Amino acid sequence: MSKVTLIGASGFIGSALLNEALSRGIEVTAVVRNPEKIQIQDDKLTVVQADVFDAQKLSEILVGSDAVLSAYNPGWTNPNIVEDTIKGNKSIIEAVKKANLKRLIAVGGAGTLNVAPGKTVIEAGFIPKEILAGVEAYAKVFYEDFKPEKDLDWAFFSPAGLIEPGQRTANYKLGKDDLIVDAEGKSSISVQDYAKAFIDEYQQPQHHQERFTIGY
Repeated sequence: MSKVTLIGASGFIGSALLNEALSRGIEVTAVVRNPEKIQIQDDKLTVVQADVFDAQKLSEILVGSDAVLSAYNPGWTNPNIVEDTIKGNKSIIEAVKKANLKRLIAVGGAGTLNVAPGKTVIEAGFIPKEILAGVEAYAKVFYEDFKPEKDLDWAFFSPAGLIEPGQRTANYKLGKDDLIVDAEGKSSISVQDYAKAFIDEYQQPQHHQERFTIGY
């Protein structure tokens, strides 16, 4: 049985990843701030409370995993979202190294995806002002923490412009650096399909030290 550690397993995307992984028989150690938020009962699930900023403690939890799946998000309403996004991701990367693991797949942001030659989603002005700081923080994490990282076998999985509850259709497209849009110019994905593609990447790795994305 394969074993992963899922950071942020109680969040919107994290809970979808947890459900998808367990449905495939994957053994999951779920790392969360508030264990009571996880109501699932499964003999393949271990729930652990931890501070993501404590890289040493986190590394001890990660030991023995085949891969680390990160759905870490400090919360879009967190007044310290910029600082905590950057600090949290740095800590996760450090912890994976301390645990002598190689594979890290992280939920990324869509802000750095291209919408035209030389123009990203952020630069095009598509991001609502109330979440812009958080989106820019994820861009900083991608450019400064993931892209230069040469020791880990990482993948940074950017969702579509809109990710929301829906159906697990498996009828989606994957890409790399360009925002995927439909015939009407809309960029969207259900969280269930995003989770399917994410766990597919864990079980059948296709992306190594690069970003990829998804959309209908």
